[in-house]
Formats: sequence, structure tokens, C-alpha cells
Amino acid sequence: MCGIAGIVRWDGQPVREDEIRAMCGVMAHRGPDDEGVYIGDGVAIGMRRLSIIDLSNGFQPISNEDGTVWIVFNGEIYNYQELRRDLQRRGHVFKTASDTETIVHLYEDLGPRCVDRLRGMFGFAIWDSKRRQILLARDRLGIKPLYYYERNGTLLFSSELKPILQLADVERSLDWESVGHLFATLATPATRSIVKGVAKLEPARIAVGTQGRNLRIERYWDVDFLPNERASEVEFVDELRERLAEAVTLHQVSDVPVGAFLSGGLDSSAVVAMMSRPKDVDLKTFSIGFAEATHNELPYARDVAAQFNTDHYDLVLRPDVVQIVQDLTWYLDEPFGDTSAIPTYMVSKLAAEHVKVVLSGDGGDELFAGYDKYVVEGRERVREQIPRALRRAAAGIGALMPHGMTGRRFLRHLALEGPDRYFDASTILHADEMRSLFRDEALMQIARHDPWSVARAEWREPSGDWLAAAQYNDLNRYLPLDILTKVDRMTMAHSIEARPPLLDHKFVEFAATIPARFRLQGNDTKYIFKKAMRGILPDSIIDRQKHGFAVPLAHWFRGELQGFARDVLLSPTCRDRGIFDTRSVEHLFELHTRGRDLDLQLWTMLSFELWCQRFLDTVDMGDVAPVRTRQTLRRPPAPAIVATA
Repeated sequence: MCGIAGIVRWDGQPVREDEIRAMCGVMAHRGPDDEGVYIGDGVAIGMRRLSIIDLSNGFQPISNEDGTVWIVFNGEIYNYQELRRDLQRRGHVFKTASDTETIVHLYEDLGPRCVDRLRGMFGFAIWDSKRRQILLARDRLGIKPLYYYERNGTLLFSSELKPILQLADVERSLDWESVGHLFATLATPATRSIVKGVAKLEPARIAVGTQGRNLRIERYWDVDFLPNERASEVEFVDELRERLAEAVTLHQVSDVPVGAFLSGGLDSSAVVAMMSRPKDVDLKTFSIGFAEATHNELPYARDVAAQFNTDHYDLVLRPDVVQIVQDLTWYLDEPFGDTSAIPTYMVSKLAAEHVKVVLSGDGGDELFAGYDKYVVEGRERVREQIPRALRRAAAGIGALMPHGMTGRRFLRHLALEGPDRYFDASTILHADEMRSLFRDEALMQIARHDPWSVARAEWREPSGDWLAAAQYNDLNRYLPLDILTKVDRMTMAHSIEARPPLLDHKFVEFAATIPARFRLQGNDTKYIFKKAMRGILPDSIIDRQKHGFAVPLAHWFRGELQGFARDVLLSPTCRDRGIFDTRSVEHLFELHTRGRDLDLQLWTMLSFELWCQRFLDTVDMGDVAPVRTRQTLRRPPAPAIVATA
């Protein structure tokens, strides 16, 4: 696991070493063990290393045998040993035992299609000096991030947004489409960032750049929900268990100890169960709970830990919320509305005291239809039998009701159909709510963009399987933009690596063959996954109501966080930015104090304004970095590798 960065100037103008070092320096948390830099003709690539594989020798950048192909790599390739043996049989010579070097030699044989052979999570860049060509690649599900910026013959790329902002010629201005997407969905879009001109490489994409041409982006993998109607329920259960065990075993490949996040939910508990085979394994597990009983799941996690005899660590979160919120602004890298980033940050801090690698249960809800919203959508499909004219009349009545009145949103929602209804249910701030929150100038910019336009265009219901369409959307949108972003940033904040075995692409492809009736049966979510875990996990874990990584943020916004949030959002700095309507902000605080839970809206606004203060208003980001990031390396940075003619 690492942080990678690079600069390519296609006209051959030199790249200074201090430029690439500055990019690497602001993401020292992603790799505190080492820093490496390669500088060639008009190109520099660099990385910060968190040592997981080949601890003593797997330093980056790494080249092929003759030094014409160089790579910087973030992630883990779980089938690298198999690939290595095959490459050696074909005559390739290795100088390390790392998974990184495997990709270089695979590229020599297959070019950009090397990604087809990789099983793992990755964001990497390969510089081919003979062709003067750059290859950027991101894993199939979007577990690892990759940003890039193209302008005036220069290409910048990195694992985070912050490094790109280190270059003086990158203008720090807001991307308004991303602002609107953030307040509608809690995250920025798949192809854009909060900074105008800085893009994200989407999951399952490669991008090839050469002189005189913009990056050529190509999708190399997709998942198709094609049900296997020949297999029985028992056969699916047996195969699911086998494939889950295989994926978990693969994800434990490491030269350092591997632990696990354990929430007490079905997914993380299933991963821990598979990790506990054989019985004599020394497994460390980690959980976070809350003093508020309604949000505390520690008893369930402790039950699972006891059953599988793990070395279990947990913590009841009574945080210095204000300090955590300020640190999150730096590590999240972009404004972010999902409040579960807070407990993820804290459980990562706990785990970092004991291990460098943790397995997580992320992906289970998207693969096996675990979200309650799927049950709701199934129920609302029945309402489509109500004559459309009546539903539209109800929506008209809702539109006339005062803003915030009970029932207003439901009546307007009733008239919607298919994907529009599904997206509406997932929207945090609707257009009318944005009109009251934002000032006219900002609203005019935001209103030009529909946050759901891409997802709506991608919506497909194969053979009438609306559930497959919803799951496909969440695998391609919600999972990488929210869940995986949160886990990557919060684990990397504490320099540990998170691996989600449920998102092994072979396992994902298998899950997509399971018919809809085995994924969701009435109100019973994850039907087949629960069947597969019956007898392995306690019934109390399988049958408990889904809770999610919920945070008592509404309570905090009425307590210790309220004063800080008001000081930020009602400050002269925020007012002078000209984005939020101050009277509307005051009204939101008042409504929340009176008992209406508006914590998601307040949190997203707070995250956005803190990000603006830290990244738009500050020239030198080193001045606002958390203390730990500013600390010196344990070892001096390695000398730059300079290409010679």
C-alpha cells in the first residue's frame, strides 16, 4: 500500500525534484516507511511506501530489466506469485520478491492489457520511456483511488487530490457540478473532483497518454447480472462458502500480521469466520462502539470475537469531536457527507496500534441486496398500480405544501417511477431545499447539473430485474464514491491497509449469477448469504436487524459540536464566500435544536466549509496539515533515480 504521484511534461521540459517530492510529502500518511522518486526526460514519478510485501527489498519505483519501463503502484496483487512463476518461465528476470515488479514484467508482455491478469486492488502508473507513454490504471471495483489533471501539455496524477494542488499552475477553484453532487449524494462525482479541472479515473478503467494526445480512457471490465437458473439453492450456498473462503485466504497474503474490522454485522462476521480457519490462527479484531446505547453494537462484535477466539480490541467512542472533525478535513481530501467516516477513523486508529493490514466486510450489501432501500423499492413498485393521474395529483398537492411540512416529500415522491424514484429516495438535499440553502449566484452554477444524469443513463433492468439495476448502480456509484472512499482515506490516515475480500472480482462475478429471488425474498435481505452463513455464525448475528455504521451525530450537534459548527458556518469567512444563505443556515440550526434531525445536512455543510478554509484559503498546505503528517520520515528520503541516456 502506498501513495503515488507523477508529473509528465510532454514537451520534455524538465521536472524538478522538489516538485515531485512536494507531491509525495503531503501524503506521507499513506506511506511512512519510505519515499522513492524516478526522474526522466520530462517526467517524474514518486511514491510513499507502506511496507506490506517484500519488506526489505520491495522499494519503488521499480523498473524492468533494462530500465526502460518504470512503475509506481498503490495496492496489493493477490495472485502475484502465480503470475511471477509464469513470467519467469517466459524468461523474465526479477530483482525483488514484490507484487509490484510482477506488474512491470506483465506490462512488457501485454502492454495496457496487463490489468486483465491482475487479481487485487490497485492504482498504478507505468512510464514507458521507449514509447514515451504513460499508463494509468485503477482496479475493477474502485478500492484504490487515482486522480489526474491535464492542461497545457502537462499531466499530473496522484492517489489523492492534495498532491496535485502542490503544483503552482493548478488553479484552486470549485467545480460546481461536484458541489451539487456532494449536497445531493454526500460525495463528489465519479469522474470529477471538488477542484475544477482535477478528474478521477473511474474504477475498471485504464488511461493511456502519449505526446500530442489527451488521455485515452478505456473500460476493461464490467459485471453482468446474468442469473444462473440451472443451479439450485443448495448449490449456490455451497459455492458461495467455497468462493468466500478462497477470497478471504487470498486477501491474507502478507509479510506483516493481518487483522480484521469486526462490527458484529453479517459481512464482517463472515470474513472473521473464514479468517479463523484453521482454529489455531492468531487473529486480532477491532471494533468501535458508542456511549449512546441506540448506536452501540459492541455486544454483537464481542459475541463473534468470543466464538472464534480472536484477540479482540474495542473502544467506546467518547471523542474530542472537534479535533477529529478538523483532522478528517485533511485526510478525507475532499468534502464528504457520510458521517460514518468518524467511527471508521477511530477504529482505524485503534487497529494501527496492533497491525498494518485489516480485512473488512465492505461490499456485501451491494452484492447480496443487504440495504433496506431495496425492500422499500420493492414495496414502492407495487404503488405503480395506482393510476398515474392520481399519483400526479398527489404530487401537485405536495408541491403546494410549505417547505418542511410532514408528508410533503412523500406526496411528491409518490408520482415518480422506476429509477427516478430510486434516486429520489437516495437524495439528501433536493432542488427546492438547495434553493433555500444556497445564495443565488451559487445556486445558478449548481442548478446547471443533474447529479443523477449519469446513473440514470446507465440504469438497465435485464429481463425486468429491477433489483439487478439497483445493485449495479450501487456497485458503480455508491460503493466507490462513498464506502470505499471513506475506508481508504480513514485507514490511510493511520497508515494501515484495508482489504475487502467480498470485492474480489471473481467473487463479485459469481454473486452476479445468483437469481434475484435468492438475493432478496420479500423483506428478507441477503437471503442466500444468510443461508450460507447459517451454522457458521450464531443465529443472533444472522437474524439481527441491519444497523449500519451509524453515528450519534444528531446528539453531538445538539451538544459539544454545535458551538464549533455554528462558529464555522456563521463566520465572516463563510459568509464572505458567498455560497450559503446565512439566514437559512441559522434556521437549520434552530430546527435541529428543536428536535428535527438535520445532522446530515449540517455535517455536509461543515465538511465543505472546513475543506474550503483548508485548501482554497491556504497557500501553504504544510501549515494546515495534522502534526503527524508533518513529522519527518523514519529514514531519510531515498536519493532520486535519475534516468541516464
